Amino acid sequence: MVMESALPLLPIGIVLVTSILIMVSGKRPNLREFWSIAGAVLTFVSVMAMVPAIWQGNRILYTLSTIAPGISLNFRVDALSLIFGIVSSFLWIFASIYNVGYMRSLNEHAQTRYYACFAIAIFGAQGVSYSGGLFSLYLFYEIISLFTYPLVAHHQDEEGYAGGKKYLVYLMGTSKGFLLPALILTYIMTGTLDFADNICTGVFHSTADPLWITVTYVLFIAGFAKAAIMPLHNWLPSAMVAPTPVSALLHAVAVVKAGVFCISRVMLSTFGTNILQDLGIGLITAYFVSFTILAASIIALTKDDLKARLAYSTVSQLSYIILGVALLDNTGVLGGIIHIVNHGFSKITLFFCAGAIYVAHHKKKISDMAGIGYAMPFTMGAFALASLSMIGAPPVAGFVTKWYLLNGALEIQNIPIVIVLLASTLLNAGYFVPITFRAFFQGKKERWSRKDIQEAPLTMVVPIVLASLISLVLGIFPDFFVGLIGKLF
Repeated sequence: MVMESALPLLPIGIVLVTSILIMVSGKRPNLREFWSIAGAVLTFVSVMAMVPAIWQGNRILYTLSTIAPGISLNFRVDALSLIFGIVSSFLWIFASIYNVGYMRSLNEHAQTRYYACFAIAIFGAQGVSYSGGLFSLYLFYEIISLFTYPLVAHHQDEEGYAGGKKYLVYLMGTSKGFLLPALILTYIMTGTLDFADNICTGVFHSTADPLWITVTYVLFIAGFAKAAIMPLHNWLPSAMVAPTPVSALLHAVAVVKAGVFCISRVMLSTFGTNILQDLGIGLITAYFVSFTILAASIIALTKDDLKARLAYSTVSQLSYIILGVALLDNTGVLGGIIHIVNHGFSKITLFFCAGAIYVAHHKKKISDMAGIGYAMPFTMGAFALASLSMIGAPPVAGFVTKWYLLNGALEIQNIPIVIVLLASTLLNAGYFVPITFRAFFQGKKERWSRKDIQEAPLTMVVPIVLASLISLVLGIFPDFFVGLIGKLF
């Protein structure tokens, strides 16, 4: 059943107001940080208020403005919307608390700008979540790109500006060069930019030229460069010059998740599974992103810088989401979409740990972290748990992802995809296990003096531990998100 309601505007409006309150509170740090945390909590509550309606099988629609026939600034909430909306709003709470400890410990400059841009990035993510069509999706997608640039270039040094420039050129260049033409072609062929109600049928007519449908599809995949599919991935490692909480925002909360969410939304709600199946471009997409899964994992093995290794891990892990959807099988699609949740909690934990290590001991290189588990038992314990999730080991959340992806591949009898998933799991273990081993088993306790045995501030450690424990809970009790995603079918 379709419900007409302005509820989708509530979380978007709360985040926008929060960003304004942060800016006007710039000279009062405590108040500025309060608005950030309070805004995050209220946003999450407003998102959860929409869950009962969607759980009952309804969709929420609201049109704010009609620009032309078939082109509207409209909003839509369904199970896919809520998955991304819940993850981005809930993880914003963790990031807001963590930000306080990180920014104060390092006495970072331009904190008001930082907090405001952080909030507006979440504003864009919430807008992307509830977009009812490609026009709305495009607007909010671009907002994320523009307002995360100051975060990437935050340090305002040569390295920061270089990373920020590459970030903006990749994301804005692909959105203008590929994504915008894809929207135009879609409108010419269908007469609408709104999403279809059914994930099977899509919006393309049966009489549409298969060649132009395929061209439009390729333009969409290339246009959503935030998904970091190779070869359009290089902006992501370069963006690691940003402060660690920004890296967490980029990798776990807003930016890259917006990319894979947008691709998933377009595949399911613009093209539909039937046409992707008929044209054979679903499985081609699965094979294409399989290269990214394996190649990025191999590169991750070579990186000694912790954030760089995590960055290439993200490049690899994001493609699991697209691979699952591209299988066009209900089980595979479920595995892909649930990885938006599972990867979010695990990857934010890992980046938070990297930031805590730097704040407490000023270490960035994995080779320098022998025995650091003795100095930071809570941080490195959380890191170990989250890395198990990334590997896909039970009972942590990542196991649920790989279970559904493997079953989805087996259901369509696609052995090459099964091999990719198994090989990538071994590669995941190859670049994560040595970090934990080095932290707890390679260094001796005696090499750390009593004054060195210290964690980062509590405002950093508490979000780290809680996020890692949630990864464990999601692995043992995945029913809520599995049930929610099931409402799509």
